[in-house]
Amino acid sequence: MAKKRFEADTEDGIPMDMSPMIDMTFLLLVFFMVASHLITVQIDRRVEPPTAKNAQVAKDASGRVVVNVLADGTVWGQGEEELPTSEAIQDYVDQARVKNEANGIPTRLNLRADKNVDTRDIKKVVQAAGEAGVSEVIFGSLAVDN
Repeated sequence: MAKKRFEADTEDGIPMDMSPMIDMTFLLLVFFMVASHLITVQIDRRVEPPTAKNAQVAKDASGRVVVNVLADGTVWGQGEEELPTSEAIQDYVDQARVKNEANGIPTRLNLRADKNVDTRDIKKVVQAAGEAGVSEVIFGSLAVDN
């Protein structure tokens, strides 16, 4: 049994083979799925971020170093790595900065702090990141509707 080709008749009565068009559509679909860049940031469920009216969804997550500050003031890196001292925070951020610079990507600190955390703990993280050479800080928050 031979396979039938998907064909459409044009106004002139000349049959048009749609198979190459369908193949090209699927190839383009696969290309854009592979080439697209998904924003992935691991979220620590122990952090309840503050809310903000002007919060925006990130367009580009490249070069971000995620640091989570829990309500009790403990600092955690992405991947469940506790950062107990300012030096540990500085080393963590510096390692990510060096890796990003090797790839030509600017490094930004993505600070996810709990809404009940003491601001001194946030200041400690920002200062440690500054000592590591990262001056751009993105504060994580949730958007609220008004």
